[in-house]
Amino acid sequence: MHVRAARPDDAETLRTAVSRAREATVFDDIGSPLLDVSAAGVREAAAEAEWSFLMEDPDGPVGVAIAHPDAEGSEAELLALWVHPSHAGEGVAEELLSRVASSVTDRGVDTLRASVPADSPGAQEFFAAHGFSTRGRRRGPAGDESVVVVDASELR
Repeated sequence: MHVRAARPDDAETLRTAVSRAREATVFDDIGSPLLDVSAAGVREAAAEAEWSFLMEDPDGPVGVAIAHPDAEGSEAELLALWVHPSHAGEGVAEELLSRVASSVTDRGVDTLRASVPADSPGAQEFFAAHGFSTRGRRRGPAGDESVVVVDASELR
């Protein structure tokens, strides 16, 4: 498997991989339907984000991470993190997080932030295990969620 920068023309391939996994959304790991998996939706998200990475094996995409800096430039938000279920536990998420962290710190961004649904203990455990701490809670599009943050240099 290898990681590379995602391109807008990866949208259809990624949408197909997500669809074959019988998932409704790229962000399904953590329960928030924030990224439309239609080819146009994935293409738009990848084109608008500063950092988009795709992990592939010989059969195609097995994971994606998308992040974008805040206007102030000191934080970036992890917009999407998806791993194909058949590759769970193989370090795909960790490699993608590491790639995002390296990219954001290379640009002078200190903090990586994510939103985690309050009713998703698995996602909360995942982020806690990777050094994220809870900054606060808010009402998001999918309901109550925790805002978690980590010093991006700790994920490299």
